[in-house]
Amino acid sequence: MGILDIFKKKNKTKTWAKMLSGQTPIFSQFGTDIYASDVVQQAVSCIVTEIAKSVPLHVVSSNGINNTAKQGSIQRVLNHPNDTMTTSDFLEKITWSLFLNYNAFVLPAWYEDRLTKLLPIQPTAVEFLEDGSKRLYVKFTFAGGENYTVKYSDIIHLRKNFSVNELMGGDNRGQPTNNALLKTLEINDQLLQGVAKAINASFAVNAVAKYNTLIDDGSTEQEVRALEKKLENSQSGILPLDLKAEFIPLKRDTKIVDADTLKFIDEKILRNFGVPLCILTGDYTKAQYEAFYQKTLEPILIKYSQAFTKALFTDRESNGFGNEIIFQSKQLQFMTMSEKLEMIRLLGDSGSIFENEKRTVLGMQPVPELDGVRKQSLNYVDTAIAAEYQLGNIKNRESNDKTDNEGGEENEKDRKNKQTLHAGAHAGTGRHDAARVMLG
Repeated sequence: MGILDIFKKKNKTKTWAKMLSGQTPIFSQFGTDIYASDVVQQAVSCIVTEIAKSVPLHVVSSNGINNTAKQGSIQRVLNHPNDTMTTSDFLEKITWSLFLNYNAFVLPAWYEDRLTKLLPIQPTAVEFLEDGSKRLYVKFTFAGGENYTVKYSDIIHLRKNFSVNELMGGDNRGQPTNNALLKTLEINDQLLQGVAKAINASFAVNAVAKYNTLIDDGSTEQEVRALEKKLENSQSGILPLDLKAEFIPLKRDTKIVDADTLKFIDEKILRNFGVPLCILTGDYTKAQYEAFYQKTLEPILIKYSQAFTKALFTDRESNGFGNEIIFQSKQLQFMTMSEKLEMIRLLGDSGSIFENEKRTVLGMQPVPELDGVRKQSLNYVDTAIAAEYQLGNIKNRESNDKTDNEGGEENEKDRKNKQTLHAGAHAGTGRHDAARVMLG
């Protein structure tokens, strides 16, 4: 089933969606002027490459914590979005579209209740419509002239710089807002042209051949050719001349733009995309990459997570049962060995990591006998169990104290009884002794 088979033309009457700004919600795609700059392309390429490394997962969350990865049709499609793209291809495609157009659209294809494909689409124009019940639709027009209308809730719409326009990313016309950046790019272009002119100037006239006699134009050309031939044939670097010719070199002081200025302009361009120069050159530390991730990559991944979750799940599925799509970024390769060991210790003590995952972190192959095996330290206990245990101890102590008190009262009675019996025993002995004396 191709992309055109998924769209269905609607016969119901629809009108343009009403916008508070009073604009007509028709938006054309999209400007690309800034991408003539190699610095811009390199900056966006850095972001796209990193986003393409992320892993989309269907998880079921509880209390805001991603507990369980769920296997099913959605996860299968996340692993294989469509017939022509891998997951990294898919992420690369939509991220480039987002930066080129400030808007990216993905069409989920369903068969009954089962997700079958995720298809990035690139319309040339977008119109927002609504029906009599105020339900929002979007009409896509493509380069071939075809146009198709779908419910807005059925598509994944990613937006960049979502600000003044009510429905689209970019400016009030739904276009990329690059005016400020274009000024910097013009300066950068002028500097590069200046460098090119300086290089060309170095190949211009470098010397003057002065002839100390009057010669006509024809003779001048012959003398110049003769001088050029001597220059070509000179292997020692010494040029023989007679008294009538004089070779005068020209001193050049070609001004080239200094490296600091070029670096400043490059960094000024890169700041627009949140890409530091160290990331662009690949000469970065772990701390620099983490800063780049948190400032630039993480907001994009959160945007993707929320947009995919909103489109692929109903409110009941997402809010009621905790279904969501997350984009997991693996950063373990940027950890030092001591940091990896500390992570293994912390997660291992609590039983939050499998034994084979520990081996993988350390660059070792998983082994079959450790599949599904988790170990934890007995120095820790679940807080609920600890509370239950402590509460049980308190009750036991209270029960023991009560028993001890009751037992104390009984012991006191026993003690008094024993004393009475003991006294009686002594009294009886005295009477017998007196009788024996009397009888004796």
